Amino acid sequence: METGLSRQWALPIRIILGLSFMVHGAPKLFSAAAHQSFQGYLAQMGVPAPTLMAWVVGVVEFFGGAALVLGLFTWLAAALLIIEMLVALFMVHLPAGFEVVQIKGMSDRGPIFGQPGYELNLIYIAGLLALFLGGPGPLSVDARVRHGETPLEAPWVRRRAHA
Repeated sequence: METGLSRQWALPIRIILGLSFMVHGAPKLFSAAAHQSFQGYLAQMGVPAPTLMAWVVGVVEFFGGAALVLGLFTWLAAALLIIEMLVALFMVHLPAGFEVVQIKGMSDRGPIFGQPGYELNLIYIAGLLALFLGGPGPLSVDARVRHGETPLEAPWVRRRAHA
């Protein structure tokens, strides 16, 4: 049975993943130049409806990240972000191989980096799966709303009675 600090296992995962996704999503939503650049990148890759998908990705990353930080609809945010990470893994990072750091050469200014591999996508997916399966933990909006069972938690997450 989880007691004391062991009950808070989800908190650092939620905060670190959430902030990371917010940092990646913010420019896609709040910077016209970054949004347009990302939209062009999606079009180059052959993503259908790149204009719409640039907004969808920005919204999922930024607001999904914020939901993780707060522990609000955690299972839904985690599920959407897992889907996004899988798309990025297969469409962008898989051809580069496993390692996230790809040093392609050296210049007088230092290393020349290539396209990151899918290692980081897998790390994100592992953390998101932990939240999806295990729930947001007691220090979350989901837990605060809960009186008995909450409609905010995934139905398969069973909570123990707190002593």
